[in-house]
Amino acid sequence: MTGDLRPLAVFDLDNTLAATSHRQRFLERRPKDWDAFFAAAPDDPPLDEGVALCREAAEECEVVYLTGRPEHCRRDTLAWLAAQGLPEGPVHMRRHRDFRPARVTKLEVLRRLGAGREVRMLVDDDLLVCDAARAAGFRVVRAHWATPSEVLGEAQEREGRT
Repeated sequence: MTGDLRPLAVFDLDNTLAATSHRQRFLERRPKDWDAFFAAAPDDPPLDEGVALCREAAEECEVVYLTGRPEHCRRDTLAWLAAQGLPEGPVHMRRHRDFRPARVTKLEVLRRLGAGREVRMLVDDDLLVCDAARAAGFRVVRAHWATPSEVLGEAQEREGRT
């Protein structure tokens, strides 16, 4: 723990801070090419609205990143965050072989974070994640600035992959 006692602002990555549309083609084929999908993540363009909100939140909050990306993407993810000039903060990623829906895995982490600190907000694009967090009492900001993706939503909910 960093000793930072400010409230937490929790940000999703894909379609919240990072535009994934250029790599979703890897999920539209059968079988899905997960390796190529995640290998293309370092080339994600930033989403200006999400990046601005993250920087603004960092003025009052400690920023925490909560993504459904698998743990093996950590190095690329950290490099991408740094390249965008985003605030440093803990990055919570999907554990190896954990294919539960994002609404389950993310809520589990949110509850753990909220047990010891105020979670000021969760910013996420996934409607099911947002609904679950709101129902659990968290303040939610839905990232509506990226084009919704049916294939990504399916990956998050049914396949537990991102």
